[in-house]
Amino acid sequence: MSNNQFKRGELYSFITGKASTAIARRLQKNFRENGIDITIEQWSILYHLWKEDGISQQQLCEASFRDKPSITRLVDNLEKINLVKRVPSTDDRRINMIYLTQEAKDLQDKLMELANQTLNEALVGVTNGQIEIAKEVLQTVYENLK
Repeated sequence: MSNNQFKRGELYSFITGKASTAIARRLQKNFRENGIDITIEQWSILYHLWKEDGISQQQLCEASFRDKPSITRLVDNLEKINLVKRVPSTDDRRINMIYLTQEAKDLQDKLMELANQTLNEALVGVTNGQIEIAKEVLQTVYENLK
């Protein structure tokens, strides 16, 4: 017997990620209200570089679940606003390593503070137990489909 107990509309809402979209919109709004002119997509690339600076564009593709053209466009735009720089790999000049600029490093604390504020806004009324269950369920769904 199937575990699918959703009505079609509910399943669609689940799949499209209403909550994820709402959080992204609120984070974008919080950035804008604080005078930070970057997109959520750009923020996600910075986030991965804050975790590990100096990774290849391919590694950014894998970390962010984006395709090569999307990463190229995002890195191009981040380079234009002086938040990242491309450096040819010393091992293989066909590969670009992506590094944060000092300006991007200086933004990290503020952007992470706004991200945490946004998550706190999103999780009002949600217990730690509910968060843990949601994480387990979503991790299981991910594992089932990867």
